[in-house]
Amino acid sequence: MPAIALSHARLPATTQVEVLDAYGDTREQAIAAERALTVYLNKREIVTLMSLGDDPEALVVGYLRNQGLLRQAEDLIAVQVDWDVEAAVIATRHLPDDLDERLGQRTVTTGCGQGTVFGKLLDQTALSALPETPLAQSTLYALLQNLNAYNETYRSAGAVHGCALCRQAEVLDFVEDVGRHNAVDTLAGRQWLHEAESNDADIFYTTGRLTSEMVLKVAQMGISVLVSRSGVTQKGVELAQRFGVMLIARAKGKNFQALNADNRLTLDAIPPRPPKARSSKELSAPAAAKGADATTEARS
Repeated sequence: MPAIALSHARLPATTQVEVLDAYGDTREQAIAAERALTVYLNKREIVTLMSLGDDPEALVVGYLRNQGLLRQAEDLIAVQVDWDVEAAVIATRHLPDDLDERLGQRTVTTGCGQGTVFGKLLDQTALSALPETPLAQSTLYALLQNLNAYNETYRSAGAVHGCALCRQAEVLDFVEDVGRHNAVDTLAGRQWLHEAESNDADIFYTTGRLTSEMVLKVAQMGISVLVSRSGVTQKGVELAQRFGVMLIARAKGKNFQALNADNRLTLDAIPPRPPKARSSKELSAPAAAKGADATTEARS
């Protein structure tokens, strides 16, 4: 790929503020940064993203990639971010022929931070066939365990989502941002900018819910297993079935809910079932029996 003129305008993901706690004490507290960055593609204003600012070049490239406004990494000439003017300028060799139409048709999605998907993207059918990546239950548990070592910004400041590119149980790259759509876009951008060895990832993990936007973006990255500790939406399931993405929702501890799994999920580490909760009828039975015994005693 031709060399790209690339700025490296990374800013700290957190900042310190003074807070007053319930005891009347003041102290310093880390909070997640949130910065506006307006994206210009060949001098055309595209969108303003709200982001931590931790890896802005990858974020804007991934955003344009996932919106279908960049077709291939080879089209990139330069990606320059200037925080003094809160702008990211991307120069490319080619633009979509229907750019004006795409910019005029947007769907506001359920992604945190009001992510957008341009008009024709949901109707796109030119995606390459996704690999039917298998997943073992034991591998899923190992991956969830390995992910515990991440979430640095969340642990110190909260208020962020995390996303990861994984190869089975191995975490290849992890990104946090104020919205999960920003995190997935940053990972997609890093793939194209070769900032991480993550092009052979076969599992995508997110802390956020599995919406249509998340499924679509992961499918565009060529990944067919999407794992989340949160839930799933109806449209997310529909697109997963359309693109062949296996969804693993509510994945916490030993629990999960698999959708569109077909024969790809191997249950090789089934945990013990929790004790069955007794029904109210069963709980009241001993009391009723005791009452019956007392009545019998009284009669005798």
